[in-house]
Amino acid sequence: MALEQPIRAPRTIAPTAAAVANKRPDEVLPVQDAQLLDYLDWVDRHRAGRRAVHLHLSRLLAHNRRDQHLRIAVSTFEDLVKQYDGQIFLLSNGDIVFIAKGASAADIDGAVTRVRFLFSEDPLAQQAGNADQFATWYNLESHYNDYYSIIKRLAAEAERKKRAAKAPGTAADSGGARKRHPLDPILLSKLEDFLARADMSNLMRRQAICAMTPGAQPQAMFRELFISIGDLQGTVIPDVDLFADPWLFQRLTQTLDRRILALMTRNDDSTLSSAFSLNLNVSTILSPEFLAFDKAFKSSSRGTVVIEMQKIDIFADLGAFFFARDFLKERGYKVCLDGVNFMSFPFIDRGKLGVDMLKIVWSQDMTAEAPPRGGPTMKELVEQTGRARVILSRIDNDSAVRFGHSLGITLFQGRHLDQLLANRTSPAR
Repeated sequence: MALEQPIRAPRTIAPTAAAVANKRPDEVLPVQDAQLLDYLDWVDRHRAGRRAVHLHLSRLLAHNRRDQHLRIAVSTFEDLVKQYDGQIFLLSNGDIVFIAKGASAADIDGAVTRVRFLFSEDPLAQQAGNADQFATWYNLESHYNDYYSIIKRLAAEAERKKRAAKAPGTAADSGGARKRHPLDPILLSKLEDFLARADMSNLMRRQAICAMTPGAQPQAMFRELFISIGDLQGTVIPDVDLFADPWLFQRLTQTLDRRILALMTRNDDSTLSSAFSLNLNVSTILSPEFLAFDKAFKSSSRGTVVIEMQKIDIFADLGAFFFARDFLKERGYKVCLDGVNFMSFPFIDRGKLGVDMLKIVWSQDMTAEAPPRGGPTMKELVEQTGRARVILSRIDNDSAVRFGHSLGITLFQGRHLDQLLANRTSPAR
């Protein structure tokens, strides 16, 4: 009778995508090189209909291979794991392997595209066609032996590195001094105590978002207010690497969010009566500190305030984002999606996300990048989004402004605009 039941892999082979994605920030992500080899041994007897996709996230730039990025990437496959009797494995080098039965390439490609979108600012994710090294696909019915050899070699290399790291006298064992100490929970706690008492106004920065049409001078429409992380590190804790642990850094940004809200709430200058924007974590918008900040406004003034949220923060928890967005819109604020680049732009529908504006990061690659065959051009994407709804940011020269104008964009932000505004206000010599 047992032979009449569907043949399924044991679910204890590897943690589910949800189990990996929901690990606490202070827990080490599990790596599963050996488990993948065990699973492939089982697959050898049940190859029919099984397909694998190997995401080469180890090839990403180092700052894009943080634990929170890997958690989000793993969780992207959770629905497919359930739907297609799938298994997902996180390898020690940061690669992700997803294996499923009965799923077509199109079924899996949607998840792969979403992961590619998460890393859209990385050169690896920007490759296309035959040059694409982001993902490799395998039909395990016909290419099982080839893929098994690849994973066996990767697992052996991982084991060799693990043994070498533990060997006495190695760099990992020597505890050699670094130029900067990594941020740890104790240092973060001390820093948070300091930030709670310190006057942060000297670290507050303002940068204008300007309207600028061809041949005209820039006009400041509103100003983004932020606390400079670089200045904070340089003046307060120059010997600490704030970016060493992504989860602790995320906690730090939430602390800075609360401090900037406190500064804004009791600010005695004209900031609250002028148009401005704040870049906040989604969790901050749902916090008591934001409610206190909100009470400082008359309802008629909230329409001049833009709340910006980062792309990766939004897509890490869409449910929380939608809740925060609806709250902001109900209170009268405008909402801007920040961190969009030319590679992720085609995948974002401003209307469906329900945001008022998109902030696109300028890159020289924009001028040379051709759209996918049959895909919209940058100018068409700007038209679909709304020319008055797009901000081109990190503008560092006049050619970037001219390129923006060629797309129909008239809102800009960056050091070049700062300089143009400063030149206008400087006294003549």
